[in-house]
Amino acid sequence: MSKLWEKGIALDREVELFTSGEDARLDLHLAEYDILGSIAHVQMLMSIDLLTESDGAALTAELRGLLPAARSGELRIESGVEDIHSQVELLLTRSLGEIGKRIHTARSRNDQVLVDLKMYLRAEIRAIAEQTADLARELLRLSFKHKDKLLPGYTHLQVAMPSSFGLWFGAYAESLAEDLFALQAAWRQANRNPLGSAAGYGSSIPVDRMLTTRLLGFEAANVNVVHAQMTRGKMERSMAWALSTLGATIARMSADVCFYSCDNLRFISLPPELSTGSSIMPHKHNPDVFELLRAQGNRLQALPNEMAMICAGLTSGYHRDVQLLKEHLIPAIGVLRRCLRMMRAIVGRLEPRAGIMDAELYDAAFTVENVNNLVAEGVPFRDAYRRVADDVAAGSFVPNRNLRHTHLGSIGNPGIELISAMLDDELQRFDFERVDTALAELAAGDLSATRHS
Repeated sequence: MSKLWEKGIALDREVELFTSGEDARLDLHLAEYDILGSIAHVQMLMSIDLLTESDGAALTAELRGLLPAARSGELRIESGVEDIHSQVELLLTRSLGEIGKRIHTARSRNDQVLVDLKMYLRAEIRAIAEQTADLARELLRLSFKHKDKLLPGYTHLQVAMPSSFGLWFGAYAESLAEDLFALQAAWRQANRNPLGSAAGYGSSIPVDRMLTTRLLGFEAANVNVVHAQMTRGKMERSMAWALSTLGATIARMSADVCFYSCDNLRFISLPPELSTGSSIMPHKHNPDVFELLRAQGNRLQALPNEMAMICAGLTSGYHRDVQLLKEHLIPAIGVLRRCLRMMRAIVGRLEPRAGIMDAELYDAAFTVENVNNLVAEGVPFRDAYRRVADDVAAGSFVPNRNLRHTHLGSIGNPGIELISAMLDDELQRFDFERVDTALAELAAGDLSATRHS
């Protein structure tokens, strides 16, 4: 099978296998976006009279006909074909002959893969943002449901002060809302159009880059063609940081569940169907699912460093090194989405225990309450602190369990409504609707008016 770059000299078979990497498998994730990018490119070539109306219409119809197979996963990259770009061009040439060969005019595989990856990342960012928001809303629901169940707060893994399950669930909801900050940064970088930068140095053909930007629903174009190619690696690192940030939240909450559910604490019970047993110890109920969520979340935190090391030392211009980024990033996106889906499915089935703080074991958690009560009576804070410390040392400390936490974000005022509003506000910062409208038009609409605008 000939290659897009082939000049009649056979490539060494071992080199061919090594350089092709995992593209034939991973590029299937990009198939839909390669086709949509090609439709936009065809419309642009028509607008500058490098394709006739009839040839452009034929190419557009064939490309649109490939979309259902690409979206369903039925489109395959044939043996001997390097990547999805080559496969699409091959199918067009088979169907349309010489017309199919015109599709690559003023385009390089470099800007093709960039536009494909950016469109793929936009779709994945949307899915992740929606999953994140769904999980955060469930945590807010649980925060309200369990707001009156007290829980020991810890510092240094030592009992510190009273907390509550309302605060605990709400803390992770707000953390997820803040994780959308990093996802928005990844979205902004992915939502800029590199098409028309070709191999990174533009073209003598007067391509209309603003037209393809509008057709593909991008916020703007990557202006400088050299920089457009330099975004390869940069956008993946930004996405990796967003994945790692969400992974850290998932890992930390999972670690809490493992800690809180241990036999020595039993703050949380796991339903039998969420725990596993031991092959030798009949009594065991292990939180394996949360241990794996913790491990996968921690694994995601290594991703930005992997991306940075692949790109370390690269000069401007394209380098084949960046091909390896797909092998790390695409599977990592799948890992995060599975973790979000699993956490959402099981977190509402955790069973927080009531009355935990009634135990004498947690008397010391109320020392600050006693200090604050003395301060309210006019005793200077440092003197109040010393008096309570002396009571603890003498064994005469009597805890005051009458909590009066009323300030924003505290046990008595967890701020659930504000966190919910923050979450909604962050979601609205993504312009998903514009992208949907543009791509729907590309896939099925009449593009003639746009083409001549």
